Amino acid sequence: MSVAVNPLERVRTYLELVKFEHTIFALPFAYAGMFLASKAQLGTWWPGFMTVLWISLAMAGARTSAMALNRVLDAAIDARNPRTAARHVPRGAVKPLEGYGLAAVALIVLVVSAWQLNPLCVALLPLAVVFLVLYPYTKRVTWLCHAWLGVTDGAAAAGGYIAVTGRFDAVAWLLWLVVIFWMIGLDVIYATQDYDFDKANGLNSIPQAFGIPASLEIAKYSHGLMWLLLIAVGVAAGSHWVYYIGIAIMGGILFYEHRIVNPKDLTRVNEAFFSANSWLALTMLASVILEVILRGA
Repeated sequence: MSVAVNPLERVRTYLELVKFEHTIFALPFAYAGMFLASKAQLGTWWPGFMTVLWISLAMAGARTSAMALNRVLDAAIDARNPRTAARHVPRGAVKPLEGYGLAAVALIVLVVSAWQLNPLCVALLPLAVVFLVLYPYTKRVTWLCHAWLGVTDGAAAAGGYIAVTGRFDAVAWLLWLVVIFWMIGLDVIYATQDYDFDKANGLNSIPQAFGIPASLEIAKYSHGLMWLLLIAVGVAAGSHWVYYIGIAIMGGILFYEHRIVNPKDLTRVNEAFFSANSWLALTMLASVILEVILRGA
């Protein structure tokens, strides 16, 4: 006897599978790039509804595809790790074929969205797909997996800019670097939770390679460099003073994040990873929106 499947519940399960709420990390930086580009290219902060829609779909498609693949390809590893054993694929709530299907649909959304934007977005698609597909394998090969994640997610910020302008300007490159070093720092902090498991199972990470105290220092310096790059973005974009107030607030958030996590107490890693970085991303977006609006006032 077959059991009826509630479509809405299934959608909810898929959203939980890919941690869709974590889209809040990269999407604000993509929007920030979009608004800065719109101000530079069009003279107005708003690039138009359809541009915003296609950028949003492209970013959501890219992240969903990458996360779905990651969950399926890492299912055997997740099943052995007490922290991740209850994830959807290891416990059988989502079948591997469903995960691959979700990744394929999301990838189609990304491709269609890029085609609706401009030729440069289309030309960069193959490179983006390579980074998305290969990310789950990097921790099996190198402790530079955090940097690979940063490059992959950083493409969202640069992508938001080039989706409007159709070209790489200094601001696009700087935004990409901002997200690279932001992701390295936050992912290293998150990876401290799996230090013992990674060491026992031959998986690579900065904590596994260098130990937790040194890794937290690496994360701190990575975020310090990110903050300096945020200033460089403002200089390159000719930003209003409001932007720099936002950067100062972001510096405070980063300081708080590194205050609540230390080698002797990792109990607040999730707070540092999700809560602090969510506020940081939203502060970045709010700062850019306010400054591009006021710059034209």
